[in-house]
Amino acid sequence: MRVLEFNGVRELIWRDAPHARVDQPTDAVVRPVAATTCDLDRAVIAGRTPFQGPVALGHECVAEVVEIGADVTGLTVGDVVVVPWHISCGTCRSCAAEAPSRCEEVPRYAMFGLPTGGVWGGLFSELVRVPWAAANLVRVPAGVDPAALASASDNLTDAYRSVLAGQSHVPGAPLLIFGGTSIGLYACAFARAMGVPQVVYLDADERRRGIAAGYGADVAASISELDRPEFPLTFDAAGHPDGLTAALAATAPGGHCHSAGIYFAGVKVPTGVMYMNAVTFTTGRPDITPHLPAVLDLVARGLVDPMPVFSDHLTFDSLPSSLALLPEKPLVTHG
Repeated sequence: MRVLEFNGVRELIWRDAPHARVDQPTDAVVRPVAATTCDLDRAVIAGRTPFQGPVALGHECVAEVVEIGADVTGLTVGDVVVVPWHISCGTCRSCAAEAPSRCEEVPRYAMFGLPTGGVWGGLFSELVRVPWAAANLVRVPAGVDPAALASASDNLTDAYRSVLAGQSHVPGAPLLIFGGTSIGLYACAFARAMGVPQVVYLDADERRRGIAAGYGADVAASISELDRPEFPLTFDAAGHPDGLTAALAATAPGGHCHSAGIYFAGVKVPTGVMYMNAVTFTTGRPDITPHLPAVLDLVARGLVDPMPVFSDHLTFDSLPSSLALLPEKPLVTHG
């Protein structure tokens, strides 16, 4: 089978590998049918992360189940499922506490698509072995286009839980989003669907502002265009360290700032102002499976449409050359 491999800056190849097979009775093997790049994948391909390669790339996809182990329950061959990015057992203390990203049965940081906690393969491969399949794979609701959920493995669901994090701190408060990535756009859609009274989206990019406006957000190119400098809830989805610094500075006293950013260097955190203003701050890799039912329900009911965020429609065959061009949020299918 073919595995999409990152070997260096903008260098991607198809590598031949042994076919993925059921190894443990709790495994399943899936065939990706719709996939996309995480915002982190673009940074990896561009050489803006510590990851050097070779790396079997990809950790966002919807897939068809093609084989299941003897102990897998609740799934059948032919099911179309979301494949969460994290590797988790579903039963340890962390998994039971709805924190599968910190599963205690696998090496720390275990995931598809990056070798941070072992090598588990990438979701741009032709076939993928999924451990503890019953605990991880979640069926796509009937009537929902699988392509719409290509990002549910990570970015789409991360946006939902990020909005939820803010609302749990200051319920019903307006939200200011510092945009620049797909997560910020998805957050606009979820915030409006969840009844957040005002969503303001900041981004210098006209295309992304148009998408955010389509989701019902108020939009501006910069905070200087707004009639207020602070919000009780802020969300850094800028994908740049300056976005995090700006989001923290724009958080009102007693407010909450959440960041979906992954920053390896260059971050300036105004801890003095945060201390004086009692600002709380959260970040961290998203736990997907606990939030997938709510995300899938909102999409199935037509309250959130992820499709406008996709920037390009690519085929799996084209990936080595097309992903090297760093498309913003491509939808990848078989045709």
